[in-house]
Amino acid sequence: MSKQGKLKIIPLGGLGEVGKNMTAYEFKNQILIVDAGIMFPHNDMLGIDYIIPDYEYLLDKADKVVGIVITHGHEDHIGAIRHVIEDIPATIYATPLTRGLIEAKLTRNNSAHKATFKTIEADDTINIGPFQVETFHVCHSIPDAIGLGITTPAGLIVHMSDFKFDHTPVDGWPTDFAKLAEFSSRGVDLLLSDSTNSERPGWTQSEMVIGPAFDKVFSEAKGRVIVATFASLISRVQQVADAAQKQGRKMAFAGTSMVDNVKIARKMGYLEIPDAAIVPLDQALQMQDHKVVLMCTGSQGEPSSIVGRLSAGTNRQFALKPNDTVVLSSHPIPGNEETISKTINRMLRLGANVIYDSLAPIHVSGHASQEELKLLLNIVKPRHFIPIHGELRQLKHHAKLAIEVGVPEENVTVVENGQIVELAGGRVKLGQRIPGGYVFVDGQSIGEVNFGIMREREKLARSGIFLIDINVDKLNGKVLQEPEIITRGFVSHQDAEELIPDVTKHIMGVVNDGGWESEKDIANTVKSYLYEYTKRRPMVFVTLSKG
Repeated sequence: MSKQGKLKIIPLGGLGEVGKNMTAYEFKNQILIVDAGIMFPHNDMLGIDYIIPDYEYLLDKADKVVGIVITHGHEDHIGAIRHVIEDIPATIYATPLTRGLIEAKLTRNNSAHKATFKTIEADDTINIGPFQVETFHVCHSIPDAIGLGITTPAGLIVHMSDFKFDHTPVDGWPTDFAKLAEFSSRGVDLLLSDSTNSERPGWTQSEMVIGPAFDKVFSEAKGRVIVATFASLISRVQQVADAAQKQGRKMAFAGTSMVDNVKIARKMGYLEIPDAAIVPLDQALQMQDHKVVLMCTGSQGEPSSIVGRLSAGTNRQFALKPNDTVVLSSHPIPGNEETISKTINRMLRLGANVIYDSLAPIHVSGHASQEELKLLLNIVKPRHFIPIHGELRQLKHHAKLAIEVGVPEENVTVVENGQIVELAGGRVKLGQRIPGGYVFVDGQSIGEVNFGIMREREKLARSGIFLIDINVDKLNGKVLQEPEIITRGFVSHQDAEELIPDVTKHIMGVVNDGGWESEKDIANTVKSYLYEYTKRRPMVFVTLSKG
């Protein structure tokens, strides 16, 4: 079949980073979006709640977006949906569990009325504008995950989002190898594939190894067991429930997202937990410690999460007790290692026993390792390959694997967010470059915080602030009274009592001598004076009033 027209592949998130996955496919001014996720902030992104993709490219083409297909229900694939549909009111296509998780999220944010859904199943074929989308089941760490075969006049693309080849998945539903082979028989023009574990040799372990590990932890725990994981990690909830029932413990759930997601998954049949096995949190807190398992969020040590608050002693509903066993059932997201380490240390100081992935197999990755990635490439046999979902080093390593298994080097393209790739005439080439950076969400502020503000916050946190209020005579420019100085995060109260009088004299001398034209001149003089005597550089702000 001859290839007609030009397909644009537009990576808006997830290429060059872990998180905020979002890709757009554009053919003759009609656009299909795949996923719309968030990324958690790094340690130096002070005050930021989360980060969403920069989809400015789509804003003036919102009426051209024919649909949004979601591959699965993890935050890095659905977290930005409520922001996207504010600007792009397209139909959302999702499998039943994924739809349920999205609806719960939109309801919590009062955005449910803005969304239009169409429920799809694995092995469906749906026509969305010029795109024929074939869905197929993939194993991941959440049920109802799918990959996509996207047929366009320009060629066949296989979009392999998060996946692994687990031959013994806990839900008994392995990845659809037959569909991948069928795509191969038709001729795959372009494969896009998850690169998260491209540096990890071998095969990713099956979820089945977790069950015995939980059994062991629960049987040895003397007090309560508190299991922290992602609220959307439904398969992990099932494994904890199975272990709890074996050990005669009742389950309770803490945290709005965890409670909502479990309720949805049970209602839809993705979780099989008897009513008798679950008790309300308030009741669980009154029970004997050795008969209780609490599940909550916060496996990444986020300060606002339940585990984060437990470690700091600020959780309202309950506190850590000596002999509590806390299980952190996840791998650290890149950049979160330091936060998690501090959280673990704080919980240990409070007397808890903390179990994490380097101590016991209480978590396995949901992402394919090197041998699985190579097997996918060998099954699909794509003419062209683009690694997706990973930091640049992971994308590069995945590209190397593709070349090793026979994809011609000139047909392997590594790009980052914002670099459009074009498929035309059966060939792939680079197109234009568009913005593909971070959009920071800080409370109700979306995109208003930029890197300049982030640098200011970092400087304030690192060096403190020095505020000076000066009142001068509007006729002769002399100081009418001693300047008022306030400092925070710069020097101790005792040191400030010694330093401020000297700084006050210096400011009055500078102002009365007339060697300044604006507040900036005074601020620069004070900065130099402070550095000379303290070797530190706080942020100095001067307000000037004339009387």
